[in-house]
Amino acid sequence: MLEEDYPEASLANWRTHPFNVRGFHNVDRLIATQPIECAPSTVPLPRGRILDLAAVMVDGSSASSGLLQSHTDGFMVLHRGAVVVEQYGPTATASSRHIIFSVSKSVTGTLAGVLADRGELDPDAPVSRYVPEIIGSAYGDATVRNLLDMTVSVRFIEDYLDPLGDVARYRVAMDWNPPGAFPYQGGLHYFLATLPRDDGPHGERFQYVSPNSDLLGWVLENAGGLPMAEMLSRYLWQPMGAESSGFITVDRNGAARTAGGICVTLSDLARFGDMMRQDGKANGRQVIPEAWIKDIMTSGDPEAWQKGDMTNLLPEARYRSKWYIPTDHPGTFCAIGIHGQWIYVDKGAGVTAVKFSSQPLPVDDALDKLTLATFRAIADALR
Repeated sequence: MLEEDYPEASLANWRTHPFNVRGFHNVDRLIATQPIECAPSTVPLPRGRILDLAAVMVDGSSASSGLLQSHTDGFMVLHRGAVVVEQYGPTATASSRHIIFSVSKSVTGTLAGVLADRGELDPDAPVSRYVPEIIGSAYGDATVRNLLDMTVSVRFIEDYLDPLGDVARYRVAMDWNPPGAFPYQGGLHYFLATLPRDDGPHGERFQYVSPNSDLLGWVLENAGGLPMAEMLSRYLWQPMGAESSGFITVDRNGAARTAGGICVTLSDLARFGDMMRQDGKANGRQVIPEAWIKDIMTSGDPEAWQKGDMTNLLPEARYRSKWYIPTDHPGTFCAIGIHGQWIYVDKGAGVTAVKFSSQPLPVDDALDKLTLATFRAIADALR
């Protein structure tokens, strides 16, 4: 099918299938954005020997079949920094800037490491040091580390399909949904300051709550003294040699959606993931502090993970600074976004894989497990 065979998306339907097939790489037509400027001059990614995905078997079927089942819009694999797989769906191209949803969290968490290394951010400090507006909310006695590791005790139900739930109200506040069941009552920052405390202490249980990552972005802006889009450009996108500018969605007040609003090209997401594989180095320069990445690989509380709500996908894992670390596959880590967005890194195999998708459901455990098995099979084939 061609792009024109899929219906146009609107603000009211852009995350529902089939509208999302076009909507996910045309977000800037629907929502206000700010640019993440690329480097003034770059070198294209090197090319390696092409991997035949039809020959890579996953649970009795080919990897190619799995990509088709999971509504893939773009798929790229780097082996030791060289492109060995590059594929696009019917409506996307190499220049398409696709939304990466919660993979944005991992990008934001990585930026936090840069600011910590610059002495501008203390991960162990209270959130209120940087954002006093949240005193009185669930975050009033939380630390930045609680935000980074999703261990805030906050009352928020992350149900993407409930039209009357917390997420629906949240989306109106961030200008991702038109007002309907909920009236507009203030922007994203206003919404964050209204979230109540849950029972139990901070720091003990992994609880996946997207507003934590939007608040982290607010913390970083205040700590670094720059808008999020400018910091992402200055500290990540330009030094890593991004070929294309990306963008991040903002609400009507300019608050950046750091939990899910980053939109970039497939090759630049692969660059970012491969920089993580190389312990923060790109183009011969240390962009991300090596110690921050080593901390991601070695820290995080497995007991907090076991008390959380994502053990169905990753039964044995840790979560650190917005990255997932499957402990049953040493040397691997990943970033995951709803509707099938991924970064997967296997340091031992020298593999970085990234995926854009327009899966019909926000969370589909069967497709996510298939995607994860596909990444692992590809890494084994290249090892």
